[in-house]
Amino acid sequence: PPALTAGAVISGAVIGDKISPMSDSTNLAAGVTETNLFAHIKSMLYTTVPAFIISLIIYFILGMSYDVTSIDTTAVDTILAGISENVNVTPFYSLISLIPLIAIVVMAAKKVSALAAMIIASIIAMFIAMFVQGYGILEMMSFMNYGFSIDTGIEAVNRLLNRGGIQSMMWTVSLGYLGLSYGGILEKSFALEAILNKISSVVKSARNLIITHVLSSIFVNLISASQYVAIIIPGRMFLPAYRKLGIRSDVASRTCEDSGTVTSPLVPWGLCGVFFAGTLGVGTLEYLPYAFLCTLTPLVAILYAITGKFIWKEESSEGNVKEAAD
Repeated sequence: PPALTAGAVISGAVIGDKISPMSDSTNLAAGVTETNLFAHIKSMLYTTVPAFIISLIIYFILGMSYDVTSIDTTAVDTILAGISENVNVTPFYSLISLIPLIAIVVMAAKKVSALAAMIIASIIAMFIAMFVQGYGILEMMSFMNYGFSIDTGIEAVNRLLNRGGIQSMMWTVSLGYLGLSYGGILEKSFALEAILNKISSVVKSARNLIITHVLSSIFVNLISASQYVAIIIPGRMFLPAYRKLGIRSDVASRTCEDSGTVTSPLVPWGLCGVFFAGTLGVGTLEYLPYAFLCTLTPLVAILYAITGKFIWKEESSEGNVKEAAD
C-alpha cells in the first residue's frame, strides 16, 4: 500500500538525516544549544536507533502480510532507458561518481566541519561531471547556482534530473535566518526568560524539563509549520534550564531533534509534511500512522526522561557516565 510504503521511506529518510553531519537541522540543533556537532549526533543515536529498530520490526511484520507475485517494470525500464540515452552511466563512470560520497564519509569520520566537507565534495563532483559528461567550468558554475536543466522527452526523467541549485534553497536559508532572528529577539528581550520563569516550577527536574521540551517543540511545530523554528525557540528557551540542572548540552540538542525535527513530517501544513506528500504522492494524514520512527522517537525521549536513562550530567565523562537524578 502506498501509505505504508511512504511511511517506511520517511522513517528511513529521517534517521539518515539525523545521523548525517551534513544535515541542516542537525547542524542547527547543535548550534542553537552550543553543542559539538559530533557529540550531538552520538547523543541522538540513543533515541533514534532504538526507535529505528522497533520500526524495522513493525515494518517486517506488516510486510509479511503482502505478497507480490508479479511486478510491472515498464515505468522503471523507461526511466533507465531515458537516463542511459542522456547520461554516461557505464559501470566505470558510475564507480567514479561515488567518489564525492566516499569523500563525505571519510571527512565525516575525520570530523571535518560540515561546511568544509560539503564544499570539498561539491568541487570533486563538479570536476567529475566535467570529466564524465563533458561540461565546461562556466556551465558547472551555472548549474550550481541556478540548477541543472535538461529535456529528455520523458517527464519522469526530467523530474529526476532537473534540480535547483543554490538559488532554489534560498527560501530555506531565509526561513532559517528569520527563525534565528526571531529567536534572538525573544532571547535578548528576555521574553524567553520571562516564559521560563513562569514555568520554572514545572521544569525543576530533568524528567519534567525534557517532557516539557518535547511537548513545547511539537506545539511550536504545529503553530509555526517549520522544524527550524521548532528547534530554535524551545532550544534557546530551555537551554538555561538544562544548565541550571547541570545536564549536558547534547541532551538538550538531542531533545530538540527528537521533538522538533522528527515530528515535522507529521504536520500536514508544515514544510516537511508538504514536501513528503508532494514527492511521494501520499497525503500526510494517510502516511502518518505508518511513519513509525517519527512517532516512536519522541516517545523514547520521554521514556528516558521518566526513567532517567541516558540523561548525562555536565561532570560526566566518556568513561564514567553519570545520569541526572530528579
